[in-house]
Amino acid sequence: MHAITIPQKLMNQGDLIVIPLKEYKALLEVKGFQEFIPTKAQKNALARAENNFSKGKSLSYHELTQKLGFTG
Repeated sequence: MHAITIPQKLMNQGDLIVIPLKEYKALLEVKGFQEFIPTKAQKNALARAENNFSKGKSLSYHELTQKLGFTG
């Protein structure tokens, strides 16, 4: 087993996380993506949709395509 010494200078800067280099590089690739932050209206619409779904008020894919006229 290897011992790691963490310099006091780093310890005074707050939390410290150690991860494998491969995971760090993967995180750097994800960093370029912008996080989606929903608006209040979008959050309300999602809550309504979840409520309707829990009450069984939903359509299957087949039912939806029929109602929209995509199938003959």
